[in-house]
Amino acid sequence: MADNTARSAAPDWRDRVMTDPDMILEDRDLMRALIAANERQMGKNIVDLRGIAMDRLEARLDRLEDTHRSVIAAAYENLAGTNQIHRCVLKLLEAADLPHLLDLLPGELADIVRVDRVRLVLESPTPGPAPHATVSPVDPGFVDDYITQRRDVPVRRVTLRQCHPASEWVFGEDSAWIRSEALLKIDLGPEKLGAMLAFGAEDPHQFRANQGTELLTFFTQAFERVLRGHLG
Repeated sequence: MADNTARSAAPDWRDRVMTDPDMILEDRDLMRALIAANERQMGKNIVDLRGIAMDRLEARLDRLEDTHRSVIAAAYENLAGTNQIHRCVLKLLEAADLPHLLDLLPGELADIVRVDRVRLVLESPTPGPAPHATVSPVDPGFVDDYITQRRDVPVRRVTLRQCHPASEWVFGEDSAWIRSEALLKIDLGPEKLGAMLAFGAEDPHQFRANQGTELLTFFTQAFERVLRGHLG
């Protein structure tokens, strides 16, 4: 009975393949099975160059597909980052005055950027008690020294790095658990002391030196202009 069923099914399969050969060609597993059967028939002493070429083409196709998926993932990540920064800038523009702006930093803005702490570091000739919980008053020259870690290197607009521990002058008591930081250098204008906006994260991989800084550079420029406007 089984032999009769197999014989009756064979013409049907043959007709289907003849009508639609792509059905087999597009099925990788089926093609591998057919090639393997062909190699067994040829014996071990014959090298099938066509099979080798096909294996190489399949490997190349797999690599291209992996690259394609990586490119798409990176594009989505970049789009999400762009939308994130745009939301931050719009939120900054909503600040009616300086106190409102300072309140936004550790609240809604920190939530949008998904960081654990935000501090506005302002240099002062006579640093005293912080006028706001978000503000960290420091001595003149502190910003450049902290960004460069006192090395003879250019002061970049945006610096991303892992840290352990972070500076207490910047994050206060929270510095003990801050493991990565984004340092945005703020230019308040001629004859003004240095300033810096610092993002701190408990995740040591959130900010790393090999990450791109284009979006944060744009955000820094926008924040700088808003802060200048409120400071007069």
